[in-house]
Amino acid sequence: MKLHVIAVGHKMPGWIDAGYDDYARRMPPDMPLLLNAIKPGHRAAGEDGTRARQLEAERILAVLPAGCLPVVLDERGTQATTRELAAWLQGWMAEGLSPAFVIGGADGLDASVKTRAGKLLGLSKLTLPHALARVLLAEQLYRAVCIIKGHPYHRD
Repeated sequence: MKLHVIAVGHKMPGWIDAGYDDYARRMPPDMPLLLNAIKPGHRAAGEDGTRARQLEAERILAVLPAGCLPVVLDERGTQATTRELAAWLQGWMAEGLSPAFVIGGADGLDASVKTRAGKLLGLSKLTLPHALARVLLAEQLYRAVCIIKGHPYHRD
């Protein structure tokens, strides 16, 4: 199973790239964590971000892997424990599905992306910067995979 991360933002601070890359390198070969960084839409001064979100949505939908299960990160999505995330991954593996986790940009996600979601996932009730959400998601996916593989990284 491949774990895809499609994230708006292609020029992240070094510490974001380093954090994400650290967890991606730790993933087992049979469950790689693959990042597709999407160029953000341009928002002119005084605009509300609608056009930028639409442009980002077009770019996101164009790179969604065929047959994937889109899992859209949204503050109103289901919040899960790490064990629940691991159970979702195991279920998707059993169904032969590869999830594609979608992280929006600074203006959020267009409704056209959310309607394609097989699941809406909320990482936290806290407001997180989209760049930090990328690192947090990578760590939680790594932790969930450790649970699946019986690795002691996760402790209850």
